[in-house]
Amino acid sequence: MTNSVNPAALQRAAEMVLEQAKQQGATASEAGVSHSKGLSVTVRQGDVETLEYNNDTSLGLTVYFGDSKASASTSDLSEQAIKDAVTAACGIAKHTEEDACAGLADKALMATDFPDLSTYHPWDVTAEQAIEIATECEQAGFDVDKRISNSEGGSVSSHQGERIYANSHGFMGSSTGTRHSVSCTLISEDDKGMQRDYWYDLARDAKDLDAAKLIGQRAAENTLNRLNPQTVTTGHYPVVFAADIAPTLFGQFISAIRGSALYRQSSFLVDHLGKQIFPDFMHIHEQPHLIKGLGSASFDSEGVATTPRDVIRDGVLQCYVLDSYSARKLNMTTTGNAGGTHNLTIEHSDISFDEMLKQMDTGVLVTETMGMGVNILTGDYSQGAAGFWVEKGEIQYAIDEFTIASNLGDMFMGIEALADNIETRSSTRTGAVWINNMMVAS
Repeated sequence: MTNSVNPAALQRAAEMVLEQAKQQGATASEAGVSHSKGLSVTVRQGDVETLEYNNDTSLGLTVYFGDSKASASTSDLSEQAIKDAVTAACGIAKHTEEDACAGLADKALMATDFPDLSTYHPWDVTAEQAIEIATECEQAGFDVDKRISNSEGGSVSSHQGERIYANSHGFMGSSTGTRHSVSCTLISEDDKGMQRDYWYDLARDAKDLDAAKLIGQRAAENTLNRLNPQTVTTGHYPVVFAADIAPTLFGQFISAIRGSALYRQSSFLVDHLGKQIFPDFMHIHEQPHLIKGLGSASFDSEGVATTPRDVIRDGVLQCYVLDSYSARKLNMTTTGNAGGTHNLTIEHSDISFDEMLKQMDTGVLVTETMGMGVNILTGDYSQGAAGFWVEKGEIQYAIDEFTIASNLGDMFMGIEALADNIETRSSTRTGAVWINNMMVAS
């Protein structure tokens, strides 16, 4: 799959937006123009089930008339289409309510340095090659054990794109990125029933992906390990969140310190800046300039320069997660997080995953959570889960159809350790997390 992105066309489209907006009387304007293309293949039981290509272009723009604003979008980058989109936005803006917090990010905060973060590695893979890889991945899973009775498929995807962001401060920045993945989902069966599980790998550079055969084998092992699940006795236990689902736990933390939740007073962490919310050994920070990082970027979606920064140091909340609008609502300054965090890194304890289980001795290892039972306003946490019962520091058997419950504040303060098996397939980088006490109900 070769690169057909035309950076010059994207840049010209952004320039036309700014020119048209100025001609039509806007006091400020911004535009984001992107092009992406990709290939996705799924093979199920040796047959091609899906083969999809995408080739998409989009333009989003916002115009400001003083403190009034309006937005428009189009997938047509022709001069007339862009003019029409700007005209439509300008017409709407003249009738929208003024908001003193609206506007571009401050000019002084715009990025001026654009290091090569190695986020763009196109994979010249054909559909036929992708089908071969997906087939190899699935077959490797079937070959592990005759109890692997069915499959939801082996899959390969490859996507690449470029985005131009420009605004009337004179800022124009380009970001490029690729994401490639190989995955497999299998079904195992014995006389006690059927179980489903999966494995995958994801990377900016296809050369960094695990071999398809290994991914299929890991999917099979995960699926087999879930056979013959037992029930857990309801009670309070230590709980370990496996590394591949632990990012969701810290995702709840970020949601609770996001500016939009704070100025609406809809977070249990309102007014917690400078307060301890994690144990004093905890260190959480952003690393936006990691080479090949899935969350790496030199500027956010408003053009604000990204910088490494501590979010939690010694367990204490150092800053919120703000874009320009929410920062103004809170009488603060943007943290360069318009569009999200950039490689949120949770530093691990000096402990392996196996040693963590040994130290926990008896408790629950959670490998999957289900449902929407998290209330950011109150911090109440209740999720359906599946995983394993741990006793004498060893995994004993699979357990499923249970619920884990607590309060996020108690869970954060109750973290005992973080294992060194860092999850790199996410822009939130953490190992397994051991929480000292949660309600577990069958």
